[in-house]
Amino acid sequence: MGKKNKNESSSSDLLQTLGDFTSKENWDKFFTIRGCDDSFEWYAEWPQLRGPLLSLLAPPSAQILVPGCGNSRLSEHLYDAGFHGITNIDFSKVVISDMLRRNVRDRPDMRWRVMDMTNMQFTDESFDVVLDKGGLDALMEPELGPKLGNQYLSEVKRLLKTGGKFICLTLAESHVLDDTSVLHQITSSFNRSSLDCNKSQAFGIHEALEKENQIRSEYSNGSDILYSLEDLQLGAKGDLKRLSHGRRFELALGVHGDSQFGCRAVLLDAREDCGPFIYNCGVFIVPKNFRFQTRAHEWLFSSEEGQWMVVESSKAARLIMVLLDTSHANASMDDIQKDLSPLVKQLAPGNESGAQIPFMMASDGIKQRNIVHQVSSSLTGSIIVEDVVYENVDADISRLWPSEDLKFRRLVFQRTQGLVQSEALLMKDVSSHKIVSETDRKKAVSSSKSKRRGFQRQNDGNDFYSGNRLKVYHGYLASSYHTGIISGFSLISSYLESVASTAKTAKAVIIGLGAGVLPMFLRACMPLLDIEVVELDDIMLNLARDYFAFTEDTNLKVHVADGIQFVREITNSFAADELPVHGNFNASDNTRLPLNGSCSASSTKVVGSSRVDVLIIDVDSSDSSSGMTCPAADFVEESFLLTVKNAISEQGLFIVNLVSRSQAIKDMVISRMKTVFSHLFCLQLEEDVNIVLFGLCSESCIKDDHLTEAAARLEKLVKFQHPQISQSIIESAKKIKYLK
Repeated sequence: MGKKNKNESSSSDLLQTLGDFTSKENWDKFFTIRGCDDSFEWYAEWPQLRGPLLSLLAPPSAQILVPGCGNSRLSEHLYDAGFHGITNIDFSKVVISDMLRRNVRDRPDMRWRVMDMTNMQFTDESFDVVLDKGGLDALMEPELGPKLGNQYLSEVKRLLKTGGKFICLTLAESHVLDDTSVLHQITSSFNRSSLDCNKSQAFGIHEALEKENQIRSEYSNGSDILYSLEDLQLGAKGDLKRLSHGRRFELALGVHGDSQFGCRAVLLDAREDCGPFIYNCGVFIVPKNFRFQTRAHEWLFSSEEGQWMVVESSKAARLIMVLLDTSHANASMDDIQKDLSPLVKQLAPGNESGAQIPFMMASDGIKQRNIVHQVSSSLTGSIIVEDVVYENVDADISRLWPSEDLKFRRLVFQRTQGLVQSEALLMKDVSSHKIVSETDRKKAVSSSKSKRRGFQRQNDGNDFYSGNRLKVYHGYLASSYHTGIISGFSLISSYLESVASTAKTAKAVIIGLGAGVLPMFLRACMPLLDIEVVELDDIMLNLARDYFAFTEDTNLKVHVADGIQFVREITNSFAADELPVHGNFNASDNTRLPLNGSCSASSTKVVGSSRVDVLIIDVDSSDSSSGMTCPAADFVEESFLLTVKNAISEQGLFIVNLVSRSQAIKDMVISRMKTVFSHLFCLQLEEDVNIVLFGLCSESCIKDDHLTEAAARLEKLVKFQHPQISQSIIESAKKIKYLK
């Protein structure tokens, strides 16, 4: 159906390198051989597509996603026709790097991302149009079956806004139409004469579409695989009175006027290896955050792997997971429970329809919350600073301040609602007993904040009226993973000891500022460190200064820059001629794909040319549905890990804060780090999702039986105001495990 590019025989030879159209390695090879300037057009060229596409894509302000973009010039033609809101993705780093370099100057608003089209890292309803040119066909190879294709179509459906369009240029082969079960109706919008196909081919496509749409219409618009209670009572999923290990399906509750709150739910019968159980049947309501927004899109609640984890935690033989949406924003949990109770009782196994079914929901354990400040960033989204009082606090801090009703200041990103980015203890400033008047307070606030754009102050969260003003206390680490990060310094304690003995400094780089709590603590307790922090979002630096008492000095500096590029610049500063260029960064013109997904051409100036002794990655991912909350995926790509290895000193230490509930993702990251680093260590934090990974390049390695000795050396190096805090770090150091 349509023309191929010039040099037909050469193209055929290149296509033979592909073989499996779903193989990233094959595509990388294809694009490497072909190069970026020789674009390859599947099915049709721009003159044949221009008319029908422009009529479908209006208005020009539409947000357009082009998955599997390859090196086609289709996006470039659309951009030049006035459509600037185009995001292109491909899982080949080779082609994305080439396309970014080709377009960054002439088409600066066009975005390029390295991403798998079957698992896209965008939030729901992000695009007006998804424009597919051959991508679906590549995933629907007859030998592979429909799995990848339907995963992709599910992602398309998730990403499209209400009323959005999926425009697919396809050969419309029977196996593609038969297996696209996610789509309800298929419409052909192209004039037959506009494409290079014969009459019989066009008629065949038209006939196939008519037949397929008729079948789908007769099947109640596809039913979206959501079962009603009536379907289930008729045996659509077997006998629900009996537990069936591992059974899982989605259903609709209260959608036929029998309930005030219609919602989607998932029924899960615990797997055979689970148990013992406390409940025969339970209901878990996916929690809303404190702003009454649903968390149903998060990996723990939206993915099958995450849902089974919730089942294990619930101790229920059958769990009915209720997924609230934005229509339930103003409903109380009591109202929802009362309304759904009669419905879920019909789903209880055995003869327990009259038994009490417990309703469960995850709790954040907060007794009191006060929003101090809220701001929106173009890079990070909505950011909240809040002061909270917990129902229970850690035993260590209770011993330090037993009579206090302790208050903590937290930094929370709306995009990762289940994760606290930074947390600090608020203490009374006993040095200040003066009662500040409301007028003086407003003057002080306006002088420091009025010139900063984007801030909308609600109140400063400090107790100005008690005589003892509250301030952030940097002598205590409220986040256990920060304690874990510092405990890893024990792995290079001998080296740090030698640095301290010569009155020199060790160079530490922290990627990700957050609220600045970790660098401020390190600055106070380890004066031998010369610390540089890299933060992509300048608004974060303002928040850290204004609400978390973060300050810079000669030994603590912040760079507003892209963390990955910063590390590459360190490497290039002393070995530009020796090191290969990895990933999607091009050393010749300093262009790479930033973490926020927009193209840029920038060069970060790195202070100093020495290698890094400690490099810490403490950043979050923008996609809460990906299964990896921290760090962003770019930071654990093998290409970046190799760059890190070249950037750190021979005795250097690389630290990654990894947050994921998926064992498969943890294993993947650990495997990559094992490939790059000579020695790998791990600290699993108790009652926490975080894992802290430590990579060493040195051939001399601390063995498990010497970790206590190493921890003792670290204890001599650090200076703490409270011995209990020191003890917590040393105890964590003793729990570090050797993985390689």
